Amino acid sequence: MHPVFGKDCYLSENATVVGEVIMGDNCSVWFNAVVRGDVCAIKMGDNCNIQDGAVIHGTLNYSETTMGNNVSIGHNAIVHGSTIEDNVLIGMGAIVMDRAVIKTGSIVAAGAVVLANTIVEPGVIYAGTPAKKVKDVDERMKKVIDLTPPNYIMYSKWFMDSDES
Repeated sequence: MHPVFGKDCYLSENATVVGEVIMGDNCSVWFNAVVRGDVCAIKMGDNCNIQDGAVIHGTLNYSETTMGNNVSIGHNAIVHGSTIEDNVLIGMGAIVMDRAVIKTGSIVAAGAVVLANTIVEPGVIYAGTPAKKVKDVDERMKKVIDLTPPNYIMYSKWFMDSDES
């Protein structure tokens, strides 16, 4: 299996994307990030960004990784065999384990560990180890969720434009 990319995707020169990976349009995979679809599928919607050092993987015959639209995976985060719905932010250094489900409009805080089979309800912030609900997403944090994907599309264009010159 080989990756399939939508329109206007950006991969930094040292990002690794292998196996059964399907990306929507305007996705980006940044420096030292790894998207490993070697043991099971990884599917991403549109406008997803996998930031520096993040790892996306799954478990053979057990858990593939699926992401909706407008998903941001922070620097050095790990998403392993889980479902991330639309408009979600996974914070820097967070870990999301097998068969966890992160519902629409939620945030997993930096450094949080979402245990296997956890269901994070829509529109909340989970933090800690193990991650638990700490509060609802307020308007300020909703703006962070909403603005991160278009910002990463903009950053991608900077790099794509500089590659062409």
